[in-house]
Amino acid sequence: MYGGDEVSAIVIDLGSHTCKAGYAGEDAPKAVFPSVVGSIDQMEVDDPANTENSGSGNDSKNTGRPFDSEKSKGKRKLYVGSQALGHRRDHMEVLSPIKDGVVVDWDIVDSIWDHAFSFCHSH
Repeated sequence: MYGGDEVSAIVIDLGSHTCKAGYAGEDAPKAVFPSVVGSIDQMEVDDPANTENSGSGNDSKNTGRPFDSEKSKGKRKLYVGSQALGHRRDHMEVLSPIKDGVVVDWDIVDSIWDHAFSFCHSH
């Protein structure tokens, strides 16, 4: 091995149903979670009284659950992972980034990859 350091590549298999992520050479993936995200459009949940102050910080992250991933993309908030999708949220729509075998929403793919990377690095 070069220099004696073991450096493993992260492998992510994004399927139409599940996403599997782990390190190359390991027997099993570190993370297996649905390939869908929960999406809440911020315009749907904003009160009419708060439209004047839309510049205030509505992008708070939920740090109480280590496996949840939340990401604000423009005017929507994305929830990734089994635990994040397991909680009922008003106005949440479950979206898949893949339609007929083709990626149609790269923002969703990016949030899924971010969740997979953070899960692999934390475990």
